Amino acid sequence: MADPRSPVSVPASGGTARPLGGAGEVEMDPVEFTLRKRLPRKLPRRRNDVYVNMKTDFRAQLARCQKLLEGGGQREICVHGLGLAINRAINIALQLQAASQGALQIAANTSTVELVDDLEPEDEEGGEPLTRTRNNSAIHIKVFYGEGH
Repeated sequence: MADPRSPVSVPASGGTARPLGGAGEVEMDPVEFTLRKRLPRKLPRRRNDVYVNMKTDFRAQLARCQKLLEGGGQREICVHGLGLAINRAINIALQLQAASQGALQIAANTSTVELVDDLEPEDEEGGEPLTRTRNNSAIHIKVFYGEGH
């Protein structure tokens, strides 16, 4: 992960913040800006989608998945994890598979999600707010009942 105090450059015409190195850029001190991370763009929200995060209790997320598969009438669910929550999403899928005694199968896909951060000036004379884009890894795990179940 990048150091939050590493030098960042801003194009002389304003716009998107980028790492130092290009021509026509002005160096900005990151201490003078507050970083505000925007929420990621959501995938289509369906009844069988579960978005895993690190703030909610693991057992509660696992119970929600079990409830969808057993009592919710769903034949499959899709567990989504972003960044640090990837490990938790994998763990949930494996726990579901182990608890089903082989009835459930899993299929995983990985992707890269583009995230947008806002850099807001600390003082009012600091200039205009800037945006910065970055990439983060994501996983999408389909948990479903196999043939004959």
